[in-house]
Amino acid sequence: MVKELIKYPTPLSVEYGINVRVFDEKLFSLIDDLKDTINENNLKALSAFQIGSYLNVIVLKNEDGSFLELINPKVIAHSGEVTTQEKTTYYDDLSANVVRHEKISVIYQNRAGENQVLKAEDDLAITLQRKIDYTFGSTFLNKLSKEEKKRFEESLEFGSDIGYENYCPTTFFKDKIIKFINITIALLFFVFLISFFIEDKKILSDVWQYELYTSYFIGIVTLIYIVYGRYEGLKYKTCTSCQIGNILGTAFIAMVKLSAVMTLSYIFVK
Repeated sequence: MVKELIKYPTPLSVEYGINVRVFDEKLFSLIDDLKDTINENNLKALSAFQIGSYLNVIVLKNEDGSFLELINPKVIAHSGEVTTQEKTTYYDDLSANVVRHEKISVIYQNRAGENQVLKAEDDLAITLQRKIDYTFGSTFLNKLSKEEKKRFEESLEFGSDIGYENYCPTTFFKDKIIKFINITIALLFFVFLISFFIEDKKILSDVWQYELYTSYFIGIVTLIYIVYGRYEGLKYKTCTSCQIGNILGTAFIAMVKLSAVMTLSYIFVK
């Protein structure tokens, strides 16, 4: 029988799946319901949680149309990491980037109660991990990074998927770079002011060399700022602060300030 899929904001039925202890017709009927629901909704797999059952059962549909029944599945080994963009019927039409294990080994029981081991990788491994999440009363939301979780929660609020091309973080790594550049320029200006209280010509020469090499360093960091800022601009296309004009303008202002400090140092310190 085709069952209704539980979808957000309806909460999942329980916090944790209960392991199957009795392998009877009630269990087999649940498995048949999962298969019918998979076929009806053109899905690859379902956890019993997704149709409101508390039992720890997962059914996957193979490419040839046959089904794989996993009762009491548990990941016993894993290796590698991969970031994948995932969707789930619970959060209809929404996606998120999730870090998963690339390869896993799963122990489970078949409908005869016999222990089986399944080694999975790539898409199968990812699908299994996503469905096993449900057996813990969870979805991929609990596995997201802080930034990705914020983006996804905004998607839930607006009721539509906010992809990276339409997402604009509140902070950027390029902002940290330009902050470092400005602080370093401020320190150079402070050193310039201190030089007025220094009379020793050798020390003044050393101060000039320090400022000169530091200015070279700032120039290199500014180039890094432009390159990385451009990268973030391509990643977050709707962010005005990420556009190349703003990036170049900010870099130009930093270079003007640096040039002013170095000109003053050249005149009064060198």
